Amino acid sequence: MRLALDVMCGGLRSYLRMCGHDTAYALDRGIECDDRLLALARAEERTLVTRDVTLAERAGDSLLLRETAVEKQLCELDAAGVDLALTDVPERCGRCNGRLERVEDDTPEYAPPPDEERVWQCTVCSQCFWKGSHWDRVENTLASL
Repeated sequence: MRLALDVMCGGLRSYLRMCGHDTAYALDRGIECDDRLLALARAEERTLVTRDVTLAERAGDSLLLRETAVEKQLCELDAAGVDLALTDVPERCGRCNGRLERVEDDTPEYAPPPDEERVWQCTVCSQCFWKGSHWDRVENTLASL
């Protein structure tokens, strides 16, 4: 799915990205104005995810969330049919939404060596990712929905 998150739904972005969804977050794009967010969602053919009733009505293609806690928002998305299964191979950067590529050679000091652990790097911000304890926590959270 291609999603656009308003400023009230930023806690969902890494979960959705880890599930392979192309997820634009308003503040990552420097957007605070509803009109600009609607324009982004329309221009990039994204479903708007928001807690703002008026904004959801204006968007047309939107998912209106009622809850404030991230875990409850994830339940709402699950009930709305959003696939919340982690991808086998990470596709999206949790930080910036860029595409990930497998690292075959050297990794930064903070990342495990690629011969010990599969590592992916963002093509946009160069952040490295691997299936460590954070992956396990997200997997457990999603499994409990």
